[in-house]
Amino acid sequence: MSDIEPIQFRPRGAHPAGKPRGPDGATSAPLSLASARVAFTRQELNAILDVYGRKVAAGEWRDYALDFGREAAVFSIFRRASEVPLYRVEKAPRLARRQGAWSVIAAGGQILKRGHDLRRVLAALDPRLRAVD
Repeated sequence: MSDIEPIQFRPRGAHPAGKPRGPDGATSAPLSLASARVAFTRQELNAILDVYGRKVAAGEWRDYALDFGREAAVFSIFRRASEVPLYRVEKAPRLARRQGAWSVIAAGGQILKRGHDLRRVLAALDPRLRAVD
């Protein structure tokens, strides 16, 4: 074999000079765009999909979309795929200390429920039947 060094790729904007090196010898890079996005955890997504599954089984909803941005993660709920979303479940961590990170927003932009607990916020989408006195 020849004494040719292998090609090493680095993220755009990362300069190897003056950067600390990791255990594998590569320079440490700034946070990538993908890691800076807000996302749902497995438990959060399961809670949302539980409500979504009940409404699909009832024939009320038919489609959904996921959007992960820098400011918020959004679960959009559609009656039909070609329409605007009926509801949006948003997770915005920057609001966690104020009104709560979670909100349910109707098609017109009206905030139906906002809070710190996802299950309580999702109750706005799936009201349970209660016994009347």
